[in-house]
Amino acid sequence: MAWWFGVKLWKRVFLGLALGVVFGLAVTQFMGAEKGAALLTEIKIIGDIFIAMIRLVIIPLIFMTLVAGVLALGDPAKLGTIGLKTIMLYLMTTFFANIIGLIMGTVFRPGAGVDLGGAEPRQVATEAAGFWDRIVGMATKNPFEQLFSGDMMTLALTGVLVLIAVIVAMRSVGKGEKKQLSGVLFVGLFALGVAMSSGDILVVIFTSLVFGIVVLFLGAAGAPVSRFFTYASDKVLGVTQWVMELAPFGVFALIAWVAGTRGVETFTAILWLFVAVYLGCFIHMGLVYGGIIKFGLKLPFINFFRGILDAQMVAYSTSSSSATLPVTISNVSKNLGVSKSVAGSVLPLGATINMDGTALYLGIVALFTAQAFGYTLEPQHYVLIALTAALVSIGAAGIPSASLFLLATVLEVFNVTPEHTALVVGFIFPFDRLLDMMRTVVNVTGDATVAVTVAKWEHELDEDVFRSKATQ
Repeated sequence: MAWWFGVKLWKRVFLGLALGVVFGLAVTQFMGAEKGAALLTEIKIIGDIFIAMIRLVIIPLIFMTLVAGVLALGDPAKLGTIGLKTIMLYLMTTFFANIIGLIMGTVFRPGAGVDLGGAEPRQVATEAAGFWDRIVGMATKNPFEQLFSGDMMTLALTGVLVLIAVIVAMRSVGKGEKKQLSGVLFVGLFALGVAMSSGDILVVIFTSLVFGIVVLFLGAAGAPVSRFFTYASDKVLGVTQWVMELAPFGVFALIAWVAGTRGVETFTAILWLFVAVYLGCFIHMGLVYGGIIKFGLKLPFINFFRGILDAQMVAYSTSSSSATLPVTISNVSKNLGVSKSVAGSVLPLGATINMDGTALYLGIVALFTAQAFGYTLEPQHYVLIALTAALVSIGAAGIPSASLFLLATVLEVFNVTPEHTALVVGFIFPFDRLLDMMRTVVNVTGDATVAVTVAKWEHELDEDVFRSKATQ
């Protein structure tokens, strides 16, 4: 099996993706739609386990890497400048995503001539949660809810992850890294983080920042804590590397289910919507992100896209920015030379608030709705659609199809009736996963772009690593 691990992860993930499509289509072709779907649903469990393991490791990953990143900065004021630059960059790229989405919707007119009479209406969210409602919701949420639910799968996977953490810590000691106490503390903290997997990521980010800043102000007294978190962040990335070895198999199972249950007719039913979304996403990544890297930072954009292929493949298969976060952190640190301090602070924030793909997609679907039902759009409507799509996309849940249920807020801009909104969601929902996969790639690529940009501005980018052919 040495040859298997010798192949780069993105190539193995791509192989799993391609084989999954072929297998899913073949199963339904030879077994029939009903029996094939039943078998593929059983196989999909492998993919569900893979995503569940990643989600369980997200909390300890963010906490340890973010605290280590803050402590590595050495100055609380520097953290403030990084945060401001990060947010401004995310807002700028979202603005361009809105424009591209509206252009794609106007050029391809995906809703023209579409018959929604056979669509089954689906209930949708009519408004996004208010700011204070979300704050209260985060404060009152039980972070141990998932573990205490008694779900045997969660308990089993928690045990497996803690065992992996023990092995990673023991292997470092075996290699001469005499930090037994740090290893024990790391395993205990990691286990606590996994148990808190139901917690809100924004709360974890805030707590990590506050904790890191407090330790910074301790000065020399906080040095032992700083050394521990440097050790712990390295080990938690080691745990995620073990988990990511399951990626090719998880991707195979998930894509086989999508291909088998949705089928080729899915593409023909939404051909122009599919083309508009995918082409818009490629244009946004190539022109906006590629332009920032090539012309803004004077760096080779080919190396950039090579360096994040693993993250893009996982994003495409899981449709989850949050689930892809461990891979994104690993890619930008090892392949692109972004310091751990920047990667650990910028990327978790991006996985929460940077949803360029969602903003682009909502704009296209809004025009799709107007074209399908004959709504007349005035120039001010385009501006309001862009603004509303941007606001709704910020902080949208990093889980599959979450943005689709915020569509009603955007459609209210030009007074779409609730019945029409329900019909549009009902029409798109059965194959939204195919569209969601691509817009998640955009979100993750945007996170990496902002991380590289901030690192370059803060002199925290190792350009020798970025320019190295090792990312090929």
